[in-house]
Amino acid sequence: MQDTVLIRLRNWISSSGLAKGARMPPERELCATLGVSRAELRKALLLLEAEDLLAREVGRGTFLTRNPRAPRVNGGRERTIAELAESTGLVEAMNARLALEPNIAKLAALHTTPKQLRGLRDMTAAMRSATNWAAYEVLDGDFHEAIAAASGNSLLQALHKILNGVRLTVVWRQLTTSDRGPDQSYHSFDEHDAIFAALENRDGQAASAAMQAHLQSTLSIMTAPPD
Repeated sequence: MQDTVLIRLRNWISSSGLAKGARMPPERELCATLGVSRAELRKALLLLEAEDLLAREVGRGTFLTRNPRAPRVNGGRERTIAELAESTGLVEAMNARLALEPNIAKLAALHTTPKQLRGLRDMTAAMRSATNWAAYEVLDGDFHEAIAAASGNSLLQALHKILNGVRLTVVWRQLTTSDRGPDQSYHSFDEHDAIFAALENRDGQAASAAMQAHLQSTLSIMTAPPD
C-alpha cells in the first residue's frame, strides 16, 4: 500500500507544475487530493525527503529541493537506496547503523564546530517539543545527518546519506505514526542528550558509546515481541 501512495505522490508532484523551492500544499489538502490517510502520506513524504526531492522544515512546511522533471544529479544514489531497500530487512538496516554511526560520532567529537554544536543543541530541544511524529522524524533525521556532517569526512557523510535513505524506506515504512508527538518519557530524548553531551565535551569514546547505546536501544524496542 505504501508503494502505491508513493507512486501517487510522485505523479502528483511531476504534474503539479511546482518548481524548485516551491512549497507543497498542506498535508490535509494532499490527503484529500490523493485519497490517502495522513499516516500514509507522511511516510511517503519521508521517503521523498530521503531522495532529496523534498525538504521539510518544522513550522514552515515542505518544499521542493529541485525541479521534479529536471535530470537528477544524484540519481545513482537514489537507485542505490531503492535497490538496497528491496533486499534489506529492519534488523539488517539497524545493524548497519550500529556498524557506522558510532564511528561517525567519534569523529564528530573531534571535528564538530561551535556552530554545529549549537545546531545540534537546538535539535535536541526541538525534538522534545515536537507536537506530532512527522515533526519528530524530521528532527531525528536532521540530528543524525548533522552528526555525519560534523565528522569532517565527506565519504562517511555520503555513506550515511545512503544508509539513512534505506533506513527511512525500511524502518519507518513499518512503523505506525500518530498525530501526537512522542511521550516525554520517550527513550530517544535522553539518549540524544547523552550523544550531544559527549560531542560538546569532545569525548570521542563517550560519543561512540552513547550512539551505540542509542541505536541498540532502538533496535531492541523494534524487535521486541508484542505485549
